[in-house]
Amino acid sequence: MASHRRPKQPSRARVTVLTVTAAAAVALTAQSGAQAAPAKPKIDEVKSKVDALHHEAEEATEQYNQADERRGELQEEIDKLQDKVARGQQELNALRDKIGSVASAQYRSGGIDPALQLFLSGDPDTYLDKASAIDQLSAQQADVLTQIQAKQRTLAQQRAEATEKLGDLESVRKSLGDKKRKYQGKLAEAQKLLNTLTQAEKDRIAEEERAKEQRASRAAGERLDLGKEAPASGLGAAALSAAATRVGMPYVSGHEGPSSFDCSGLTQWAYGQAGADLSRVTYTQQNDGTKIGRSQLKPGDLVFFNNLSHVGLYAGNNTVLHAPYPGANVRYEAMGYLGTFQFGVRIGG
Repeated sequence: MASHRRPKQPSRARVTVLTVTAAAAVALTAQSGAQAAPAKPKIDEVKSKVDALHHEAEEATEQYNQADERRGELQEEIDKLQDKVARGQQELNALRDKIGSVASAQYRSGGIDPALQLFLSGDPDTYLDKASAIDQLSAQQADVLTQIQAKQRTLAQQRAEATEKLGDLESVRKSLGDKKRKYQGKLAEAQKLLNTLTQAEKDRIAEEERAKEQRASRAAGERLDLGKEAPASGLGAAALSAAATRVGMPYVSGHEGPSSFDCSGLTQWAYGQAGADLSRVTYTQQNDGTKIGRSQLKPGDLVFFNNLSHVGLYAGNNTVLHAPYPGANVRYEAMGYLGTFQFGVRIGG
């Protein structure tokens, strides 16, 4: 006979255990989901990372500019050497023609001097090293042959030097490509981060940039109030004044004016307008004047930041006039925003 007893109900303790287990499972599932889909970075975090990438891109840009400057120097040196070699070869050919004329005259008169014949048929270096060979020539012939020997040795040295510099140039060109890819990669990475933002967040950042540009334009139009800070010198004042006329011009990597600039391109252009020749990149501009501390800064001084990857002109009242980064224009900015201050450099004062 079948049993009709009621099924046994689970105890309260068992229900509690099951409830806790289920809750734990739900919590673990939620945690796993959170790990699979991390929280979207906040706009301030994105801006901070983008700023850092812009600094890194600028460092690579300055390294690129330095390599490009070296490429130009090497090309100029190679061109000069090749010109020397070409002129030297012409002079050598003229000397050979001179000896050839002597040989022809001797041949027409009945025979060529054995010493001269030996020279014309082979390498004169080995032959001329023998004193006996010189003795068999006239003083004029010996002088010409000595000139030929010296010219050949000079040409060989110049050709070797040109070959070495051509090798250096190839290395620099490879380095240029590497530096360019590096800063382009940093900029692409920054853009990728910006693309993670919503349109509203992008609009907010764009509005902040516009506000900075407007403040800079107003400051330029009003000839920025520098308070009681006198310029470092007439030269510094002239450079700062020249740079102020570039406010609103875009930052473009590798450009040095007059309508677009990178950071060191702006400082070089500004001082050039004032009559001073600055070198091209931050790494060399630091040596173009006298280094000074922050407390010594005066308007017109160069100010360096972030391991020499950025430079601007001190404008007074803890403000810098500079070319910031791609996507921004030449503007005035608070020093605290530019990163880690290294030192100032006073030009010609």
